[in-house]
Formats: sequence, structure tokens, C-alpha cells
Amino acid sequence: MRDELPVLHGVPPIPEGSQPHARCQDECFLGEKPEPLKYREAIQRIKNWFRANSLHVLAYGTGCGSIELRPLGTARFDMERFGISTRPTPRHANVLIISGYLSIKTLKRVIRSYEQMPSPKWVVGLGSCTINGGMYWDSYATMKQLDLYLPVDMYISGCMPRPEALIEGFAALMDKIKKGEANGYLDYLERLDWYRENQKKIIHDWDLPDYSW
Repeated sequence: MRDELPVLHGVPPIPEGSQPHARCQDECFLGEKPEPLKYREAIQRIKNWFRANSLHVLAYGTGCGSIELRPLGTARFDMERFGISTRPTPRHANVLIISGYLSIKTLKRVIRSYEQMPSPKWVVGLGSCTINGGMYWDSYATMKQLDLYLPVDMYISGCMPRPEALIEGFAALMDKIKKGEANGYLDYLERLDWYRENQKKIIHDWDLPDYSW
């Protein structure tokens, strides 16, 4: 049985023939030594990381796109392992999914739901109908391009996109949030007059309150 080396003042002695590790100085780094993040930038990165991994979804199922959202909550795809969960009310959600075609009559309700959501918040356009109208591109009752009326942070193309594509789209949205690039809600505040003008062009029975954030 090998004798144990004595410990002096909590520090084991250096074995004979061994060299102690040098303290980590500038020469320990390859290339330039990384600069420490400023306090505000570091806090912002931490906030964005938490936000990206805590997506509370309000799914506004307007058509066939909502069918593909259901499997995400099953054991096969299990969206909650990514920090994605659903909420029943806009006041508890930070992601609004428009799944499928969006009629002009429904658009007013979607705008109302979006404006009730707390910031920061993000919009996901699910399916071809939110991009260019899809198969309803020549319909008099549907809108053709969602980002004319609400700021869209992520489009997921397809008719309809499979659950795997939805997870990939959520992953891309999470990356944008972590990088601080998903700022559609700020654009909505800055260009509210432009969005309001587009909204009122197709919604003739406008009776929504005029918010002042």
C-alpha cells in the first residue's frame, strides 16, 4: 500500500520532478485576450437567454395550420423540452402564432390580441398564407401579407409545415432573440402610424382603442 503524501496547511506538496502550473497571464490566451463584457451588455445577454428559453405561445389557429401545432405537445415532439409552452390568454403570452390564412374580419381580433400581450413579444407567421396569401391569394376576404399589419419576427413556410419544421422555426426564433435581433415589437411602436394606416385600409368597421404606450 502506497504511503500518502503529507498535507501542509491544506496544500499538498509538489512531487519530485514536477513543475507547478504557471498562473494564467496574458500568454495563456491564443491571440487577443477577450475583453470583459460591460455590465449592461452582460445583463441584456442574460435576459435574452432567459427569454429565448421561455417562449409562452398564444396560438391563433385560423385555418388548417393549427392542425400541425397539436402534435408539438405530444410525447413524440415534446416542445416543452425547449422551454416552449402554450398560454390561454394574450396577457400571459409572449409569442403570437398566426397559423394559416387570416381573414380580414379576423385580423381585427388578432391585432387586439397582439396589443394586449406584454413586451417583449414576437410574432410567428405559420404557413404560406401568412407570406403571400397561399391558396387564397385571390380571395376578397383574406389578407395577403401579414407583415403589413403586424411585425413578423419569423416566417415558417409550407402548406402546411410539418411539426419538425415548426421546431426548426422556433429554434431560429430563439437564436434571433439571444442575439437581440428579434425586435419587431419595437418596430411596431416606432412605426405605429404606418401599421395603423395599413390596418384601417382593410378594416372598415374600426372600433379598437387607440393605445398610447
